[in-house]
Amino acid sequence: MDESLRKFDTVVAPYLSDAVALAHWLTKNRADAEDVVQEACLRAYRSISTYAGGSARAWVLTIVRNTAISWMERNRNVGTMFVDGLSVDQWSELENAGDWATWTPSTPETELIAKVSAAELEAAIAALPVKLREALILRDIHGLEYREIASVVGIPIGTVMSRLARARRQLLSALRNTGEPGN
Repeated sequence: MDESLRKFDTVVAPYLSDAVALAHWLTKNRADAEDVVQEACLRAYRSISTYAGGSARAWVLTIVRNTAISWMERNRNVGTMFVDGLSVDQWSELENAGDWATWTPSTPETELIAKVSAAELEAAIAALPVKLREALILRDIHGLEYREIASVVGIPIGTVMSRLARARRQLLSALRNTGEPGN
């Protein structure tokens, strides 16, 4: 096994499930997510020699995020997004990948989220604008720290914090609206 392949196996391979989950959330389609991750893996393999240490997870997710953005620009009309429902197994896998798996409701907001169905939560997250959705997914599902998110997305930490606050506010508003009569 050559050195590049060995390094790929230790740096990239452990985070492939995180890569697929992030790509799925960004593209909103499982097949597209798999295409994105395949392309991201090729990019990571080609540039594995440039990995200089630090958070391998952040490095991999940065490549996946950038690949997803460029892939969507090439393959989609800006106004077209397809929502592809997660299976029970996929949802369970996603929950086990981050902070939501061990989350205990303790505020009115978290209790509201706990009461909605997985499908309602997924739809509300999918409806968020991409910049807000990616910050929310990277923090609340993948558990990245603010500085890691800033590195992955290429924005200041303050912007990460404001995007997370706006994403959570919009998510809670959408979830409150699903429980109202007529929705």
